[in-house]
Amino acid sequence: MGRKRCVGADCSKMAAGCCGVKKQKLSGSPGSGGPGGVGAGSGVAGTGHCGSELGIGSSATVAAAANVSRANGLGGPGGNVSGGSSSGSSGTNALSPAPAGYTTSGLSPNLSPGPGSGSGGRKMVVSAEMCCFCFDVLYCHLYGYQPPRTPRFTNDPYPLFVTWKIGRDKRLRGCIGTFSAMNLHSGLREYTLTSALKDSRFPPMTRDELPRLFCSVSLLTNFEDVGDYLDWEVGVHGIRIEFFNEKGSKRTATYLPEVAKEQGWDHIQTIDSLLRKGGYKAPITNDFRKTIKLTRYRSEKMTMGYAEYIAHRQHHHYQNGIGHPLPPYNHYS
Repeated sequence: MGRKRCVGADCSKMAAGCCGVKKQKLSGSPGSGGPGGVGAGSGVAGTGHCGSELGIGSSATVAAAANVSRANGLGGPGGNVSGGSSSGSSGTNALSPAPAGYTTSGLSPNLSPGPGSGSGGRKMVVSAEMCCFCFDVLYCHLYGYQPPRTPRFTNDPYPLFVTWKIGRDKRLRGCIGTFSAMNLHSGLREYTLTSALKDSRFPPMTRDELPRLFCSVSLLTNFEDVGDYLDWEVGVHGIRIEFFNEKGSKRTATYLPEVAKEQGWDHIQTIDSLLRKGGYKAPITNDFRKTIKLTRYRSEKMTMGYAEYIAHRQHHHYQNGIGHPLPPYNHYS
């Protein structure tokens, strides 16, 4: 099973997806179509969700302004956009792990590294401070304060997703990301607000929702093209597929690494779900599956709730240049 590293333009064109696919729009979570990734995308690198169906539609559609390649990671048909990335980095090939400065030791029990994060004992790049920064950015926007100053964590470029969930049952509230490597400081600023305010599956977030939110940051790494559509591991790899639909149009779709495991799917179920998310409507045969071009990748993921955010700021002396008072923490209603 031949496999090769995915770098350069190939990766920048990838449409990202978390848990489903929906349309060629900026969404980041699986939607009414079930958990999914970026769905039907024909040549356009779109933004993605992390838990709802979203999609990037046709190859001619770019999912965001400013020539940004955004991917829907959680829910709907998606595609890949060639050219600039929504995160603002252009043509960066730095998809390998960057130097890390954060370990999971000493984390609050409610701070959750994602599956496979920090595997092999190496330090993770993703950190709780990144989730705090995303909360800072959203809070400042909703309350009309100046944006937070430059954070202290690494500014190395990565493909990334920001996912918001809400309530005790952690319902998807927004998820959008990009497969194009972006500098983390600007990328997290951009996708924090894009996922919170511009996920087409949901209305923009409000101040009242802040105390019930959970934020996840996913950094995507280790992209590899593989020759066999089964050459990936459930719970370890995210997958992005390219295929041609019944009309001969090229489509793409993606699921983040956690999707298949959370849904209890095997390889075939995941592939078939992703094909449906990508808009393929004909009967799915094994011969057709073999025509799929598959790219696998990994991610580092960190999740933090609003309560942990407040505690991290107040009790662990987290400082990020914010001079305004924090809102009071409210327990779940």
